[in-house]
Amino acid sequence: MQKFEVKDHTPSLLPDGYDFELVWSDEFDGDTLDTSKWDYRLCMMGKRHPAWTDKGVKIENGCAVFSIFEENGEIVSSQLQTGYNFMDQPVEKTTFGREHLQWNIGKLHENKFTHKYGYYECYCKLQQLPGWWSAFWIQSPIIGASLDPKLTGSEIDVMECFKPGKIHHHNVFTGGYGLDMKNRKVGGMTVDQTEFHHFGLLWLPDKYVFYVDGVENGITTEFVSGIEQFILISTETKGYRHEDHRPTEEAIATAKVGDQFIVDHVRVFDIKE
Repeated sequence: MQKFEVKDHTPSLLPDGYDFELVWSDEFDGDTLDTSKWDYRLCMMGKRHPAWTDKGVKIENGCAVFSIFEENGEIVSSQLQTGYNFMDQPVEKTTFGREHLQWNIGKLHENKFTHKYGYYECYCKLQQLPGWWSAFWIQSPIIGASLDPKLTGSEIDVMECFKPGKIHHHNVFTGGYGLDMKNRKVGGMTVDQTEFHHFGLLWLPDKYVFYVDGVENGITTEFVSGIEQFILISTETKGYRHEDHRPTEEAIATAKVGDQFIVDHVRVFDIKE
């Protein structure tokens, strides 16, 4: 791997054999979240998610610090995104002409940052306690609008940590999240949860290559997106996706004492011609 130096910040670890150019980044300097780059994700598949809040991220010591806590009787944390999935926003009642036809998509929003191909990196320290999970991933704004990921994209899970220190398989989903959903998973490993780690994706026109701390950790040529997509850094309380939509006992216990998922930087690089 080659190092890419950023003044006064942790270097990036980039794959050898390419000439990279930094095109977007957030080093989380200052003391407030840069809302020109990020928005909070509060809804999923047309519904307001009860366990997501816009108060769960603080900018401290050059990092975005995610936390889990109780708010209005719910155990909550936050998700950040640079764009929007067209199926997330709840539908507001509308009609089309005199026939009262309901357009079954909510209000659309202009994306803050989307990109395709290149190298994507997150340098972060995982959560220390059970009951919630963290992720760094890339999603298509229009995933599932067709069967072809070259036209409507995919979900690319660069890092998911459901248990402290356990890096889940790198997952790629296409076809949306219904009857046409397909996925491919590769890699996965255990890391020292007390340390910061580099999680990276090399996205090329014909494949995805995943990296952990500069070492290749999985490759797939399936479901490669051909469109620009947006970035998410997310956390979520365990239990809310279960049938009773309630937090697990582990989540409640962790929220009482508090825990953190800490992101030092997110960077996106193009490959120079």
